[in-house]
Amino acid sequence: MVELIPWLEFESEYAENFPTDMGDPAKSFRMTLGALIIKEKLGISDRETVEQSRKNPYLQYSIGQSTYSNELAFYPSLLVQFRQRISSNLINKVNERMVERMREITPIPPDKKKDSVAKNESTNRGKLSEDATCAPGDITYPTDLYQFQKVVLQLVKEIFVSYSNRQGG
Repeated sequence: MVELIPWLEFESEYAENFPTDMGDPAKSFRMTLGALIIKEKLGISDRETVEQSRKNPYLQYSIGQSTYSNELAFYPSLLVQFRQRISSNLINKVNERMVERMREITPIPPDKKKDSVAKNESTNRGKLSEDATCAPGDITYPTDLYQFQKVVLQLVKEIFVSYSNRQGG
């Protein structure tokens, strides 16, 4: 995915969000969008995104760092600003360019396109029946209170039997 996004192409459009030279320098478009992609793809929080990016060299590459560093690339609070600075219009442009670049890399021959359309029309007809008979519904987890109760009752029973046997009765 990192290779499909033309980072430099969108850097100038992203830079329009920062008209003055005041304040800290802005993070690059690659770092901004890369961090947001990581967050969404992994389904993690802002803090986890920063921490994972700090630990993982592949994620550091994804956000544009050229060498591995154990330092934080940005703070979790910056992700809020990242989301505000990248418009949905810009995201749509990036998606369109990614699709174009993907098609350039792996073009589908015209004869294959026609064949796949014809096959889909003829083979994708009918009904899909689903049921959950293969999914067990009586699974308990070690953290369940029911499991704890079962173990305690078993221990009490064993202690009672053991005590009764010693007492002769």
